[in-house]
Amino acid sequence: MMATYLIEIGLEDMPAHVVTPSLTQFATKTAAYLTEHHLDHGAITAYATPRRLALSIADVAAKQADTEEWVKGPAKKNAQDADGNWTKAAIGFARGQGMTPDDIEFRALKGVEYVYLHKQTSGQAAATVLSGLIDVVKGLTFPTRMKWGDFNFEYIRPIHWLVSLLDTEIVPMQLLDVTAGRRTQGHRFLGQAVDLAKADDYAAALLAQSVIVDPAARKQRIREQIAEIAETHDWVIDLDPDLLEEVTNLVEWPTAFAGSFDAKYLDIPEAVLITSMKDNQRYFYVRNHQGALVNAFIGVRNGNSAYLGNVVAGNEKVLTARLEDAAFFYTEDQKLTLAEWVAKLDHVSFHDKIGSMAEKMQRVTTIAGLLADHVGLAATERADLLRAASLYKFDLVTNMVGEFAELQGTMGGVYAKLAGETAGVVTAIAEQYRPISADGELPTTPVATLLAIADKLDSLMTFFAVDLLPSGSNDPYALRRQAYGIVRMIAAAGWSFDLAQLQPQVAEALAAAKQTFGLDFAAHAGDLTAFMQDRVAQYLSGEHLRHDVVAAASAVGDIAASIKAAELLQAHAEDADFKATMEALGRVVRIADKTPVTGLVSPALFDNDSEAALHDAVQSVQAVFTPAPSEANYQALRGLTAPITTYFEATMIMAEDRAQRQNRLAQLTQLAKLIHQFGDVTALIVK
Repeated sequence: MMATYLIEIGLEDMPAHVVTPSLTQFATKTAAYLTEHHLDHGAITAYATPRRLALSIADVAAKQADTEEWVKGPAKKNAQDADGNWTKAAIGFARGQGMTPDDIEFRALKGVEYVYLHKQTSGQAAATVLSGLIDVVKGLTFPTRMKWGDFNFEYIRPIHWLVSLLDTEIVPMQLLDVTAGRRTQGHRFLGQAVDLAKADDYAAALLAQSVIVDPAARKQRIREQIAEIAETHDWVIDLDPDLLEEVTNLVEWPTAFAGSFDAKYLDIPEAVLITSMKDNQRYFYVRNHQGALVNAFIGVRNGNSAYLGNVVAGNEKVLTARLEDAAFFYTEDQKLTLAEWVAKLDHVSFHDKIGSMAEKMQRVTTIAGLLADHVGLAATERADLLRAASLYKFDLVTNMVGEFAELQGTMGGVYAKLAGETAGVVTAIAEQYRPISADGELPTTPVATLLAIADKLDSLMTFFAVDLLPSGSNDPYALRRQAYGIVRMIAAAGWSFDLAQLQPQVAEALAAAKQTFGLDFAAHAGDLTAFMQDRVAQYLSGEHLRHDVVAAASAVGDIAASIKAAELLQAHAEDADFKATMEALGRVVRIADKTPVTGLVSPALFDNDSEAALHDAVQSVQAVFTPAPSEANYQALRGLTAPITTYFEATMIMAEDRAQRQNRLAQLTQLAKLIHQFGDVTALIVK
């Protein structure tokens, strides 16, 4: 007979951002536990509020399925001695299976007899199996943990109650001083404790106690309430999905409400208003149909509509205080010039082992100029880039960013615009931190992109120079994110960017400008190049390319070339002749890379037609080969398959004659340089 099982962990209020991932983890680990313990079941429905994580498991079997299997043991020759007596190996094997040697049978496997036991196991009752879920509860992991009382146990928040019901029966389990039962808790203010008669009563019983346990239902209720308020006032609301998710996980019984603030605060930059409402107070901001912000907001309380007027007034008072501070800071900040703000950066540390923020800006200005020349930036854009680089960190010392740290960069753009800087400078300063996450928005202009790259490249080179390399999962300065951001920006722009070549150029330029400030940029240059190649491989893996294609193409030094090479290899990986082509090219590379020889190839030393044929073919390819990977380059190398194959069939590379041997190695080295444009082709799997 099938049953429903309910398990609920009752907690003090969890941080909103923890709720959804914790519920997903709970459901996933529970499903894995039931599969591992062979207990059949139906759908698992997950419920959560800030105070609880719960699972309802339908159609739970009454017991585990009985199992029957033949267990293989040692060979017969090791199980019995010459007199036919059981050895220790046989006795130990049987005992380990809960049986005796009398239960042993011999069966042949590939001509050899082995010991076998026919093992039958009766399934345990569902309640017995389910009681083990307490280990799943204990094993949940969280980004932050705490202890309480006199216990050494750590969890996201203290546990106050446990529910464990199989239909109407309590499934025993205990955690610390909390014993599982049938009692759950309603809303903290609107409800009360309730004893569940059976597991299926869970959602309805808590609804009666002003708790909506289904996150999706709670979220939909918030959507509908906000939509109703927006329609009443003829407002347009941006239902930001992240904010909606957060608010959903802050409440058990949501009631949306509208509030307002003095229209004078609309003179504050929009970014400040939105940050004050959305990030600081968890309000949804309001626009009119023309897209302009309205002096209103929508909040969501954890309760009903009783005394809602007091709630609105309280929230308006809190927001007004924040906006008053913002208005004051905004006015005060404009009393200083950009140059005066920049001068303050001499006293702001970038890192105690690296130097000040002012020194970082000097380095970034030099790096930006070098990159501008590298990509061929137009003169006006170059001027904007250098101007932006000389200013871009100034907002770190403003009053506004001191209060609203999340607005760094954004406020720099606002103040730069007020100061009359060009649109190119304003955008570059505003977008300097992009991308701020693995899939975050990229800068929108070449000037902004180069400033963002220069800033991140300086961080990478300086932290590596002082031996602060990421190790394992430890990356306190987000260097992996910054390197990955460079890869994404280069991929979007298509600029050449070979870090192994750029690093010494940057170091030389900084030395010439007397901006090394005692840093040794050569100390970990090779480590940084390898670090960046790993980020290229990460990017290519995210493009759903074959893993061997990723391994091959990520060996290309230039980021843009690496990405193009990967695209081309992937595009041709299913060609009928791909195997033959890569085997031929790979053979060249293996020999040439092992024993590279530079210098000119002398046709006078050829002693068979295949050498001359390959030489002529390579010369023809070199004449049309472009610096970056292209379809034409791939086809040119593909066309060398036949002459390479014939060459190896007719030619002994390691000839006894030294001059002839060196000539042949030089010929292969010359060809390998062309092949390397597509990375390490020996990493490709061709079968």
